[in-house]
Amino acid sequence: MNRLASAYSRYLLQHKDNPVDWFPFGDEAFAEATRRDVPVFLSIGYAACHWCHVMAHESFEDTQTAEYLNAHFVSVKVDREERPDVDSIYMAATQAISGEGGWPMSVFLTPDGLAFHAGTYFPPIPLPGRPSFRNVLEAVHEAWVERRDAVEQNARGLAANMASAQSAGVVRLDGPPELLDAGLLSEAVSVLARSEDADAGGFGGAPKFPPSAVLEFLIRHAAVPDDGDGTAKTAADMAARALAGMARSALRDQLDGGFARYSVTADWSVPHFEKMLYDNAQLLRAYSHWARWGGNEVFGAEEAARVASACADWLLGSLQLPGGALASSLDADTVVDGVHEEGATYLWAPGQVKDVLGPELGGAVCAMMNVDVKGTVSELGSPLHPARQLSPDEQGLWNRAQPALLAARTRRDQPARDEKVVAGWNGIAVGALAEAGAILDRPELVEAAEAVAGYLHDVHWADEEQLLIRVSHESRARGIGGLLEDYAFCADGLFALFAVTGRKRWYRLAEQLIEAACTRFASNGQLADSAAESAQVFNAQGQHAALDPFDNATPSGAAAFAGALLTYAAYSGSQEHRLMAGNILGLLPPLAARAPRVAGWLLATAEAALQGPVEAAVAGPDTPQRRELHALLLKSAHPGLVVAVQEHDDGGPGNAYAPASERDRIPEAEVPLLLHRSGGPDGSAQVYLCRGMVCERPLEDQDAVQARLEAMASER
Repeated sequence: MNRLASAYSRYLLQHKDNPVDWFPFGDEAFAEATRRDVPVFLSIGYAACHWCHVMAHESFEDTQTAEYLNAHFVSVKVDREERPDVDSIYMAATQAISGEGGWPMSVFLTPDGLAFHAGTYFPPIPLPGRPSFRNVLEAVHEAWVERRDAVEQNARGLAANMASAQSAGVVRLDGPPELLDAGLLSEAVSVLARSEDADAGGFGGAPKFPPSAVLEFLIRHAAVPDDGDGTAKTAADMAARALAGMARSALRDQLDGGFARYSVTADWSVPHFEKMLYDNAQLLRAYSHWARWGGNEVFGAEEAARVASACADWLLGSLQLPGGALASSLDADTVVDGVHEEGATYLWAPGQVKDVLGPELGGAVCAMMNVDVKGTVSELGSPLHPARQLSPDEQGLWNRAQPALLAARTRRDQPARDEKVVAGWNGIAVGALAEAGAILDRPELVEAAEAVAGYLHDVHWADEEQLLIRVSHESRARGIGGLLEDYAFCADGLFALFAVTGRKRWYRLAEQLIEAACTRFASNGQLADSAAESAQVFNAQGQHAALDPFDNATPSGAAAFAGALLTYAAYSGSQEHRLMAGNILGLLPPLAARAPRVAGWLLATAEAALQGPVEAAVAGPDTPQRRELHALLLKSAHPGLVVAVQEHDDGGPGNAYAPASERDRIPEAEVPLLLHRSGGPDGSAQVYLCRGMVCERPLEDQDAVQARLEAMASER
């Protein structure tokens, strides 16, 4: 009996009609495996995954394969986006066993959750270097029946190795942190430069992913005087090449502004077409921050602002749901006449372009946007992309062509949308939309950020239990409590929203999340990614709490939590939380020199920590002068700058960016950074610049504030 029909996950529902007797992940499945004395086949994927669709069609829809699975295994299907705790430990096991990782992930477990064999995609027939799925099933069944003792011994050994490997990510919270060495950050820039693809931008070879967390570090490092070591310019140039390479490539949808998950090629020319909320929210922030910094000759601020603005429009136009939250993703595939076609919505043949634009304009666009008779992705065609900066004349030509091509494309079959709402990813979007709204002077983006934040509070936050639920469907929270990353991403986004709007209700919700995360994930002097949601996952981890220090598609939970703690300490003056952030940053020394590509957010947080960070309190009556001072601070690229602005006495926003809203259900809190701050004796607004809550003489003039911020960047 297939038990997925009552699931809420779109990925699980894609498999509800399979002849495989699927279970959702949980105690019932493992109890059934114990009762029948058979192994568990664990299949992990996500709704937008192309190869997940392929393996489903080839194997899970095949009656004979399903009969073999049903006879010899208990089959469990997991949506990795709903259960990243399950995905993380079994991905580590898969990489240890097979030397590769990815989705669909195929893992074979003992009935108590220990992995003993694993791989990723298995084809229906053997291919060079890769057995068929049926071959794998038969071999695993034979080993389970004939060599059980060896199988179980190997599984226990792997779990022990998992526990040992996790020791690299242990964060002790019960002692003083080590002092940060600014030289580590310069060293990380030098190490990153050795793996840069200076021609196409980005790092490493194919497949190539957006280096979002690393970009944040590079942009922050570029904004700090480098004491003559040259790494500030190196960081700026690497960031510029990556941002330019992605912006002008097929990774970015040139028609609607959204970014694909990754490129199959090193030059960004062949995207894997799924579009994820977490990628686009992070890239919106990166391009906005580059525009705020001012850009350089490699990639200018004006182009970065256009890219950021289009990305924000895509997020809201393609992913926003009723109630304000953002959906998880768009599929890589488009179903055309019942067949999954990867990227079908986005690909163009020359004749199609000319049919829309006419022969002359269409021919010019094809030449400019790399659309050839022989499709670069498949026989369906090529994605539109210039792979270089357009000249002013070419940009004008593209501005004429783009609306007509987009209108024509909207009439095609469209990829499906996974409408589950993930708390942490929406938290990233809150911060990105709020900051982009301030930087790009688009208050409607700030209003959208408030709508997302309100949804997170109303649907995902259980106030009585002080619990954040990770996932919701149709405005109802379901499933497990949030992981460390969910609390951290949401707190970080809410602090950014508070900085822009001055609404203390967002500060209070962020504060509650920080307090709850400390209780939930920091115990016995250690930090963990989860609160032991599953006995089977705990067993697979060697019965040790796990903390993964490495960034993946999003920053690690530990790195994101360090950043949120540092910001909270700057607002509140809490030495306890500042020390906790410092303890987490103790993960950085070995990573900065050996693996900075997976430590981008730790490095970015370290830049903020070394800046103090600088705390800015804007006080005084709500006047145009105060709004200008507030806007100046929000548009400053100073790393680690934390901004607070007093609310109106009547509870209104009192600043240039906050929209009108009547959302008063979140209790407000005092913000220590704003206590006892006042305007000038003549009624003017003032900015207090502080470090560690120790403030300098308040300033009223924009030029004076800007000059002092620049000077403070040299004083770390």
